[in-house]
Parts: sequence; C-alpha cells; structure tokens
Amino acid sequence: MESVLLKLLFPSPFLIKAMSAVPVATLGYAGLSEVRGKHMQHSKFLNVGEKKPIEKKIRVSSRTGMLIAYTPPFLAGAASFGIFPDGDLRFLLVKSTLTFHFFKRILEVLFVHRYSGGMEVESLITITLSYFTSSVFFIYAQQLAQGLTEPAIDLMYPGLMLFLIGISGNFYHHCLLSKLRSKKDKEYRVPEGGLFDLVICPHYLFEILGILGISLTAQTLYAFAFSVGTTLYLMGRSYSTRRWYLSQFKDFPKDVKALVPFVF
Repeated sequence: MESVLLKLLFPSPFLIKAMSAVPVATLGYAGLSEVRGKHMQHSKFLNVGEKKPIEKKIRVSSRTGMLIAYTPPFLAGAASFGIFPDGDLRFLLVKSTLTFHFFKRILEVLFVHRYSGGMEVESLITITLSYFTSSVFFIYAQQLAQGLTEPAIDLMYPGLMLFLIGISGNFYHHCLLSKLRSKKDKEYRVPEGGLFDLVICPHYLFEILGILGISLTAQTLYAFAFSVGTTLYLMGRSYSTRRWYLSQFKDFPKDVKALVPFVF
C-alpha cells in the first residue's frame, strides 16, 4: 500500500501528515453523526435531531449562511495567486480549480438555489471553519510540494477532466433542484430528471467527483485525505437525506438509492 502511495503522491512533511488526519477524522465523524440522526442544522434538517430548545438557537437564513460559509475559502483561493505567484502548472491548476469550486458555489447561492429554511449559527461556524482551513492546507501542501520529484504516476490531467465532469454534473443537478419550486414556494418535492431517477443526491455524487478531481490534480497527501473525508461526510448526509424523503413522501420510489446508482 505504501509503495502505491509513493507512486501517486508527493512526499509530505510531518505537519502535512499530521493535518491530513484531521479532515478524515472530523468529516468522517460528521458523516457518522448524520447517519445517527445528529445533523448539521440547516435546510431540511433544521431542528431535526436537535435537543437544544428552538427558542435558544441563533439562526440566519440559509442563503446568508451559505454565502458566509463559501466566501472565506474562495478568498483564500483567490489570495493564493498573490501570495504564491510562482509555481508550476500543477500548482496553478490546483489554485484555479479550488478557487473556481467555491466561486461557483457563491454564484449558485446568489442566482440558482431556492431556500426554504434557515441555518443555525453553530453549524455555520463549523462549516465555515472546515471549508476555510481545508482550503488553506490544500494550497499550502501544494506549495510545499514545489520542487519535489513528481509522482511516478501523473494524474494531473485525468484529475482535471474529473473535476470538470464533477462540477458540471453538480451544477446541472442544482439547476434541476431549483426548478422544483418558485421563489415563494417553500414546500419540498421529490426531485426528478437527470440522475435523480436513480439516486436522491446526485449533486453530492458529482461534488465528490469534483473534489476527487482536484485531489488527483494535486497529488498531495492532504488533498487525498480531504477527498476521503468529503466522501465519508456526503455518504452520511445522503443516507440521512434518503431516509428523510422516505419519511416525508409515501410515494417515494424505494429503488432510488442515496448516492451511488444501484449500489448505495
């Protein structure tokens, strides 16, 4: 296993090795918490599985919350072009794809998504810190890899192609979700079209593919660890989302999976 990783990844200093355990542990635990019914308190899961009295919660609108969450990592990515102006093509692609990933999210918040609920500030702080710190270490790990011997197996261009597939599929399914209701409509409906006929969270599936694409482009240990952590969390979130739809809609098709068609 170690020999395979040496062919795929740049060598990592101790700090990056230590920090690489953080996204796997924290996001993995968050995904397990979703399965157990303790959810990040936003959107359809606001007040679901939460023991704190509703009147004691501090909330913001979902639109405001997600805009706050996505802006710091976007700014971190944008700032990296000035902080680290030099670098090879791989570093440029990592900075560009990561920055564009969050820029797209901000645009979707402003012009695509239809929100029906709010977001608890405690969850907002957790999500924002996770996105921001992960972006910073993602870029920093790539900076430390500058000048090192390239991995024996070059995945930069396959990673870039996977990123483009992931971000395009994610955007397409977000557009399908936005068409389910008008701006004033707050009711949830069972999504249809695209891969929604096979899984309830195809947007999560393509988000995983997009993050994995950036990680393959980067080929650092931290990038790989972040993609693993993201996958674990979105597996848990999609599982709980499917369970929520089953509880809310009696006609929800039982053959529609959570994340991976025909499998999970």
